[in-house]
Amino acid sequence: MTRTRIEGLLAAFPKLMNTGKQHTFVETESVRYVYQPMEKLYMVLITTKNSNILEDLETLRLFSRVIPEYCRALEENEISEHCFDLIFAFDEIVALGYRENVNLAQIRTFTEMDSHEEKVFRAVRETQEREAKAEMRRKAKELQQARRDAERQGKKAPGFGGFGSSAVSGGTTAAMITETIIETEKPKVAPAPARPSGPSKALKLGAKGKEVDNFVDKLKSEGENIMTSVGKRSTEAAKVLAPPVNMESVHMKIEEKISLTCGRDGGLQNMELHGMIMLHISDEKFARIRLHVENEDKRGVQLQTHPNVDKKLFTAESQIGLKNPEKSFPINSDVGVLKWRLQTTEESFIPLTINCWPSESGNSCDVNIEYELQEESLELNDVIITIPLPSGVGAPVIGEIDGEYRHDSRRNLLEWCLPVIDAKNKSGSLEFSIAGQPNDFFPVQVSFVSKKNYCNIQVRSLLARCRRDVTLACFELPQSPAG
Repeated sequence: MTRTRIEGLLAAFPKLMNTGKQHTFVETESVRYVYQPMEKLYMVLITTKNSNILEDLETLRLFSRVIPEYCRALEENEISEHCFDLIFAFDEIVALGYRENVNLAQIRTFTEMDSHEEKVFRAVRETQEREAKAEMRRKAKELQQARRDAERQGKKAPGFGGFGSSAVSGGTTAAMITETIIETEKPKVAPAPARPSGPSKALKLGAKGKEVDNFVDKLKSEGENIMTSVGKRSTEAAKVLAPPVNMESVHMKIEEKISLTCGRDGGLQNMELHGMIMLHISDEKFARIRLHVENEDKRGVQLQTHPNVDKKLFTAESQIGLKNPEKSFPINSDVGVLKWRLQTTEESFIPLTINCWPSESGNSCDVNIEYELQEESLELNDVIITIPLPSGVGAPVIGEIDGEYRHDSRRNLLEWCLPVIDAKNKSGSLEFSIAGQPNDFFPVQVSFVSKKNYCNIQVRSLLARCRRDVTLACFELPQSPAG
């Protein structure tokens, strides 16, 4: 059939419709129009008059069930936006004018196009990532060996080894990431002599790091997906809470990650929290500072200092200082000086509770979900509550909702999005209806970020020292919105 013929048949269809009758088909001398109303639109199937109308009606119903899989609303602009996805799905139903024996689940599988070449490409990409990590570890060992050689020759080495390996370990899904930015006023001391303007070892070390950054950027430009060791969700959360910060001479970051699992009928099965204080010093004058940590947490958190930190000093005076006063903290690198851990099954420790009540109503299921903030001192941002949906039943019908929602038809998920949950907005609910069984809507997953600590552990002051046993100043750190 030519394009002109098709356009002529479609143009004639509105004129042939008879609104006074309940028929779903209309015939001309040469063709038969089988149609179905879909809100403001019509799904039209054009066949010959010799075609089996029962089979045509079944084909039409399958076409109409495909559209909600790709379109959130049955509107013209939504259809146009997903036109190519719909064409590919329609092509699986009818090929060369004949109906294929497929169902909705098979159409979804065919359009996802599971490719062996794609699996090979992903395997090659993972191999390249492992090789890149191995190369970076090798370069790090070379730099560490260079520091040792410089110390043996009596030269001043940039920092000391030992803290370099104290990165955040583990890769669980991030439920909370907090950051504390501490800006210190520099003490009035005698100005240091001006450094020569020529190249130095520090510049050479910076060039090494720049080479690694360029190597990572090159991998990204080739389509590689470079991820850190804290996992995808925590990376996304870090992007949310990572605005440009003003890095002062002493910069501290407090980070916590919460991962917990609750039963469907209530009760906390397990909750685990990991926290760490990261220290970044950019001025050598503050390389021998001490941090005064204030721990007002009453939940039984377990604290652990870095091996190079004086544990007796921390136990007696709650101060973090180096075990060897001859050494100093590394310059221009993040150092994990204190970490803590909390593991419990106490229900009162849950920061946010979710209550999901699915109930059957005829052929569909009415689902009511509500949240409640238990820890009112927290402010949760970018909260996403993810509810699984049964496949092949279309989009849910949303009733009442606090916040916004997104329907992912490909992964069969409903995402309930709430920008802020705090003491003023501590509870909310969502109601929707969809075909399915009560077991289809579990497990419910929740992710959020927060700028405030869960455990009340803060750095209150620091003691700046210029050289051994000579104290310059003690600074009280002000409270900030970040904790």
